[in-house]
Amino acid sequence: MDLQLKGKTAVVAAASKGLGRAIAEQLAAEGANLYLCSRDEQSIRDVAQSLAEKYGVRAEGTAVDLSRAEDIRRWIDSIAQSTDRIDALVCNAGGPPGGAFLSFDDAAWEAAFQSNVMSVVRLIRGCYPYMKTHGARVVTIASSSVKVPLSGMVLSNTMRPGVAGLMKTLSIELAADGILLNTVCPGRILTDRLLEYHRVRAEQSHSSVEAVQAEDVRDIPLRRFGTPEELAVYAAFLLSPRNTYVTGSVFYIDGGLVKAH
Repeated sequence: MDLQLKGKTAVVAAASKGLGRAIAEQLAAEGANLYLCSRDEQSIRDVAQSLAEKYGVRAEGTAVDLSRAEDIRRWIDSIAQSTDRIDALVCNAGGPPGGAFLSFDDAAWEAAFQSNVMSVVRLIRGCYPYMKTHGARVVTIASSSVKVPLSGMVLSNTMRPGVAGLMKTLSIELAADGILLNTVCPGRILTDRLLEYHRVRAEQSHSSVEAVQAEDVRDIPLRRFGTPEELAVYAAFLLSPRNTYVTGSVFYIDGGLVKAH
């Protein structure tokens, strides 16, 4: 299926690796021009150059700390100097650290809130003037913890449902502008984030990472971990003009891990 993304402009946050990187590549493969960010300037520039050369699209990489309002504002301002429209926006950020409730002080909670909640608020608010005239698509990457809390991930379990609630609210408030907003929740996808989750659980259970991974696989009906590329395909559809009637929804890309409706 042609997703009709050729020549469209896509903004992807936290795109130097993992899910953000996979989504950026899928959008580039469909012909979209990219504005990418990451905290690591060299890495994101390398990714942008690689995708531009591989797919013949325009791609720019910028160093941005998504927990800092001024960084996001500066990034969006720089994008606006090159284009007056944004067709697709991916709100994505590295998840907060794992740990139990009593292990985190106020500073850790505030850092998680700024990075995982306020980054979404600021990205959508900042990009809105460039999305409202032509019905852009927005996807926020959350976690299966939106539905089922993860052991040892209290910060994520708190922030992610809040983001899903924000996206549902905005899907109603921004519907008059034709902007469609959805939340994509990865389950056990093979990324550095998953490896961190397994490490935390192994420490808590005084077990090995390998044992935790084996236990995780047993909980997945498809009996394997997912890949970033598998998630990226679904995200690309939601971000494309082919998506004409899906908004305010939460999608679990998890191999059947979440058992709730």
